[in-house]
Amino acid sequence: MSRVAVLQGLGTAVPGRTVSNAELAPALGVSDEWIRRRTGIAQRRVVDPGTTTADLATTAARNALKSAQTDAVDAVVVATTTPDRLSPATAPEVAWRVGVAPAAAFDIAAVCSGFVYGLATCAGLIAAGIAERVLLIGAETNSYFLEHTPEARGPAILFGDGAGAVVLRAGETGEPGAIGPFDLGSDGAAADLIRIEAGGSRQRARTATDPGDPYWAVSGQEVYRRAVEHMTASALKVLRAAGHTVADVDRFVAHQANQRILDRVAEQIGVPPERCIGNVATVGNTGAASIPLALGDACRDEALQAGHRLLATSFGGGLTWASAMMTWPQVDVIATEQ
Repeated sequence: MSRVAVLQGLGTAVPGRTVSNAELAPALGVSDEWIRRRTGIAQRRVVDPGTTTADLATTAARNALKSAQTDAVDAVVVATTTPDRLSPATAPEVAWRVGVAPAAAFDIAAVCSGFVYGLATCAGLIAAGIAERVLLIGAETNSYFLEHTPEARGPAILFGDGAGAVVLRAGETGEPGAIGPFDLGSDGAAADLIRIEAGGSRQRARTATDPGDPYWAVSGQEVYRRAVEHMTASALKVLRAAGHTVADVDRFVAHQANQRILDRVAEQIGVPPERCIGNVATVGNTGAASIPLALGDACRDEALQAGHRLLATSFGGGLTWASAMMTWPQVDVIATEQ
C-alpha cells in the first residue's frame, strides 16, 4: 500500500455578521433580485473591523484539531490571498497561536484554488515522509479588499469572509478519508483577469494616503468561460486517473464562485443536482475557504456522509485550477461563529 494523506478532522469559522443583498445593493446601484439572478448569492459573512485572516484561521485550526482529537502536527499550511501582512507569512503565527510551534509553517497563494493546491502539497509532505500529520487551513478576509461603488459592484456582490481547516494524517491507499489523485494547472498569461493590483513590487503605495489600487478586480464574463472550461477538464482528468466515471461520484463540490458557474460545471461533467453540495447562497465566495466551508455545512446537514466518493474542483486567480478525489471518512465537524 502507498503512503497517502487521510482526512482526520474538519473545523470551520465564519464571522457572526451577515450582510444581505438588501443591505449591500443600494451602494452598488443594483437590487437584491439582480444579485441573486447573476450569482445565486443571498448573503455573505463579513468580519468586524480589526478581525484578521489569522484570527479566522486560528479558530478554524483549533476546531479542526479538536475534531481530529489531536494537539500535535508536523506542519501548518495556510492557503490565502488576503494574508495579515505581505511579510511574514500568516501560517507561522497561526501555528504559534494554536500551540503546535515549532512545526513547519508556510502560506500558499493560489487564490480560490488554494485549498486543493494545499491538499496536494500536504499529501506530498506526507507521502515523502516529511510529516506524519499536517494542518491545512483555507482562510480569507476578502471584505477588506472590496470597493462598494457601482463601478466595482462585480467583486463586491461576490466575496465574503471565512475559514475552513482540515487535519491530514499519514495513511494507506483505499483507507476511508484517503485523498487523491490530484490535478493542478495554471495559465499566467491571463493573470490580470482576477487580481488585487496594489501591495506587491509591481504597484507600491504611491503616498501614505494613496495605496494604489488595493481592491479586487474581476473580469466577469471571461472568468466565467475559463472557470467552466478548466474546472470541467480538471475534474474529468482526476476521474480518469482514479479509474472512475461520473456515475461513481456520490458528491461533487466545486469552489463556490457563483451559482451560475457551479451549475454549468456540474452540467458539463454530468453530475446531477442532487449530488452537488454548496453554500454560496449563504456565505458568498470565500476564496480558499470555500470548499472546506461547503464540506462542513454539508456534513452538518447530513448531505455528505461517511463512504461517499467525493470529487472536488476549483478555479482561481493566477489563473489556477485544481481537482482531487477522496472517499469521505467518519468525521465530526466543529464550527464557530466569531
